[in-house]
Parts: sequence; structure tokens; C-alpha cells
Amino acid sequence: MPYKIAFISLGCAKNLVNTEQMMALCQAAGHIVTGDPEGADVAVLNTCGFIESAKSEAIDNIIQLGELKAAGKLKKLLVAGCLSQRYPDGIRSELPEADGLLGTGSYTDVVSAVEALMGGEQPEYFGNIHRTYEDGERLVTTPPYTAFLKIAEGCSNGCAFCVIPKLRGKYRSRSPEALLAEAKKLADAGVKELIVIAQDITRYGLDLEERTSLARLLVELCKLNFHWIRLHYLYPEAITDELIAVIAAQPKILHYLDIPIQHCNDGILAKMRRRNTRAELEELFDRLREAMPDVVLRTSLICGLPGEGEAEFEELCAFLREQKLQRVGVFQFSPEEGTLAAAMENQVDPDTAARRVELVVDLQSRIMDGYNEERLGTVMEVLCEGFDSAEGCYVGRTYADSADIDGRVLFTAAGLVPAGEFVRVRITGVSDGDLTGEIEE
Repeated sequence: MPYKIAFISLGCAKNLVNTEQMMALCQAAGHIVTGDPEGADVAVLNTCGFIESAKSEAIDNIIQLGELKAAGKLKKLLVAGCLSQRYPDGIRSELPEADGLLGTGSYTDVVSAVEALMGGEQPEYFGNIHRTYEDGERLVTTPPYTAFLKIAEGCSNGCAFCVIPKLRGKYRSRSPEALLAEAKKLADAGVKELIVIAQDITRYGLDLEERTSLARLLVELCKLNFHWIRLHYLYPEAITDELIAVIAAQPKILHYLDIPIQHCNDGILAKMRRRNTRAELEELFDRLREAMPDVVLRTSLICGLPGEGEAEFEELCAFLREQKLQRVGVFQFSPEEGTLAAAMENQVDPDTAARRVELVVDLQSRIMDGYNEERLGTVMEVLCEGFDSAEGCYVGRTYADSADIDGRVLFTAAGLVPAGEFVRVRITGVSDGDLTGEIEE
């Protein structure tokens, strides 16, 4: 008999793609797929287990779903993804709400796990994390005009603070043929914005028997019927002249580059096992700005890595004031067990690290305000995401705003503007970090 299976996805977009694959597998097996756990036979919770805040969110969700089970509104709970992969013993002993576990190497076993659960078993599947199935069907859950394309799985970079290689396995690119077939299907379904993702998209194709590159893949993706192609997670040391030339030359590829640098101090970068110096980062940013004067740079930073003193932190702040990166995500160092950084000497007091995060957020908000003010009076292309009745106007995003991460544009229009349509908006104001404007008729 078909079961009603509810899917909840936590964490990053890469995790969401795995959730969409599991949904497609369950639907293909004849089951009913939903996003609402209330009244479902099985809830599949796809977790993140990367840093402390993500683990807390996953545990909170497990407990809430357990309460739904206790109230008789849900029969079984299957916990999948990174938290299961990282802490199977802890879940077994501390979270009896979980009826079964699915590791990151076993997403394809979701149908067997669901059917075993409903048969009264407590299934646990932990397949090889270095070999996952990446070319199957997906039930795309993003709005119809935006979709992710995950081009690789895992990571082999070995940063000192990061546990991802232990959870997701070594870096492995998908074949260009599979990617282009999936991308064509998305374009044919009406997707306008393709967001190319992986833990590190810059190393795409270098591990394949027939070596290829991100630059070559992008040239082929640009032949498909997308309006925008957005790139997430380009590692600075692997950005080649060929790649810069392709991004600059192809009108579909947005001049919005997400380049996680984590810090700028050479000593801290070396401790992190990053492969750049500050001078190399500055030289890269210069090259990007020369090739694309309108480039918007996003990065992520860590405050409080062991050994970061006041001098190193002040250097980071000075670097941000000088570089004026338009988009910055800043995280407090989380000493994750199993990583090199967790065992380092000179751990920074967590309160000090938290204060540094606040200072960077404050500094960065002023830089973003400056960027927004420079937009005033300009006309920008905006992807409409619908009418927001709370705001009383339409909302959308420019090339400088990635979905669910960056700012929005709140705009008025005389007529109806469907979600997924591109419009030209004259920017007239700024409101709480968002731009405001009106359609240029």
C-alpha cells in the first residue's frame, strides 16, 4: 500500500537536492510525498550536522517530530543526512524519537528504509560516503523559476576547521552528460535562474577520467534557455584566467561570485590549511574587478579560530574596510570534534569570538549601506518573486542577491507582475537593508 511520506530538509542547498532526490524515489515507488508531517505515516528529516547551531536545529526538529508522534499525528520518524552520519550512537542513545537512520551514503535506500519502518523494523543504512548516486530524478521544491544544479559531491580540500569530508566523502564530479541532461530538463520546465552549487565548484571536472573544467561546463550551460546562471562556492586558489574570461564574456552568468576566504591574515589562513595568502586574495579581487567592474563579491569569514589575537582580528576589519566586499557571512569558530582546529592550542574565549562576530556584522552592514546608496537612481533588472501583502508591494531580487541569503527589492507596479518575470526597476530608496523602487514603464 502507498504510504504518506513527509520530507523536511535542513541546512544547505546541497542537502535540499538530496531531499528532492529522495522525494522522487519515494514517489516513483508509488508513495504519496508531502511537506507536512502532520498525518503522515513517515517523516524523513534530512539533517545538517556541520556546526553547533545546525546540530541544535536538527535536534530541535527531532524532538518536535517526536511530540507529533506522541500525539498520534505521525507514525514513524526517519533521520537522514549529516547528523545521522556523524552521530549515529548519540541519536540511538539520546533521541529515542528516531525510529531509523539513513547516512549520507544511503539516500537511495530511502524507500527500503520507509517500508522497513512501516513493517515494524528499525532500519539503519550507512553506505559508502565516497560513492553516492547523483544522477537520479528530483522533485524540485524551489519556486518554478529557480533551481539548483549540484555539479559535485563531497570535498577533498581538508580545511582544519571543517568536518564535511568526513560526512560527505571525497570530492567527486558528476559527468558533464548527466549535468547537461538535468539542466536541459530544468530549462524546459521553465527555470529562469540556475544556481550552480557544490562544496567547491571550481574543482569541477579535475577528478574525472576525461578531465574537464567548470569553465567548459558553463559554456555548455549557457547554450540552454536560462536567463541567469548564478555560481556558489568558488575557491579562490582554483579560479583560473579561463574561468574569469568565461564569466566575463557570457551574459547569462551573473557577476555575483561567492568566494569563501574565511580570513585574510596569513598566519590564520595557514592554520586553517587554506591555500592563499592575503596578497593573493587581493590580487584575485583586483583581477575580477578589472574583468567585471560591476562584480558583486560574497564571502564567508570565521572569527575566533585558535591563535586569532586582537592584531589578527584588526587586520581582518581593515581588510574589509579596504576591500568593501558587498556580501559577507560571518561565523563564530565552532571547535568541531574530529577536526584539526578543535585540538589546536590558543583557543579563543567564545565570548571574545562572539564579540568579534558582532563587530564584523556591524562593520559589514555599513559597507552594505554604502553599496545600496550607490544603487539609488539606477535602473536594475529584477527577478519578481511575487506580491508581498504584508509589505503591500512586489518583492524580487537583482543579480546581487542570491535566494534566501541576500537582500530584496521591494517595488511597485501599475499592472500585474507574475512571479518569475524579469522587470526593470528604478531604485528610489533603501529600507532596512532592502532596496525600494518602482517599475520603469
